[in-house]
Amino acid sequence: MTTAGSGGSEDSLRRRAAAWPVARLGTVGAEGRPHLVPCCFALDGDVAYSVVDHKPKRSTALRRLDNIRANPSVCLLVDHYEEDWSALWWVRLDGIARLVADGPEHERAIALLCAKYPQYRATPPSGTVVAIDVRSCRTWAAGP
Repeated sequence: MTTAGSGGSEDSLRRRAAAWPVARLGTVGAEGRPHLVPCCFALDGDVAYSVVDHKPKRSTALRRLDNIRANPSVCLLVDHYEEDWSALWWVRLDGIARLVADGPEHERAIALLCAKYPQYRATPPSGTVVAIDVRSCRTWAAGP
């Protein structure tokens, strides 16, 4: 995995990102159009996990899943904004996504997500897991 950063240490920013509640998952469809959605996620080393959960959706045929099938290159962006611009930071994880419907990796991903999110502990998700094998990490922080 390659890394690059500016401001703050990359390890510190990755820890901040891992604890952060929401990220944005960027995918690109077969037609080349980008698609960006907010998502819950958990990091396990150089793999990031998200899951199709029980939150209401317009359809169960999710564009992000179709896009990953067509083009598995994805981006997961975790960022923090506030009025004090000296506190801004972001971590971008670029990688190759896989769809995991069942098995030990699916179970591990669900366990990680349940450990991070109380809402999942109450009602564990059972949908398809998006597993992102992180190939590069870029970080930026306005301050230390």
